[in-house]
Amino acid sequence: MIMLDTLARHNRAGGAGMSQYFDMGDETLWNPSNGASRMFQRQAAIFEAELALPSGIGPMENDECQISPDTFDTFVNALLTRHRRTSHAVWLALSEGFIATTLVLAERAGVEVNWAQHGATPEAPFEDVQVSTATGMSTPPEHEVWAAGLREKARELERRMPR
Repeated sequence: MIMLDTLARHNRAGGAGMSQYFDMGDETLWNPSNGASRMFQRQAAIFEAELALPSGIGPMENDECQISPDTFDTFVNALLTRHRRTSHAVWLALSEGFIATTLVLAERAGVEVNWAQHGATPEAPFEDVQVSTATGMSTPPEHEVWAAGLREKARELERRMPR
């Protein structure tokens, strides 16, 4: 165990690391492998472009990345709003892993997610709607089922996301 602690300190000090750190202030929210970190950062850039909002996830420097609390809060809630407003199966499949990972970080960061605010309303029309070939209609998931599904995916990932 001492050897692992020494390796972790060496990595944080700028050594050749095998993992990276997503921090908020002095607290580490996540310590993924380099590959998982790169994929997450690239997906964050894609969703920043999709939402036309910064994520609050800073650049990776010396194996560390700072997350800006207020900007990240805004991004997380906008991401959930966008996810809730689509019923396109492919868009949902492509986005759910990133969103579940982001929800774990949000929970660890103390971001308050008001699940009720992300329900679809007439003022918030659905986007990227996929029409069923069987019925010719789109049926978005019920709010409670939608929220429960994302929370469950986040809980499953949380156990596999070291700090």
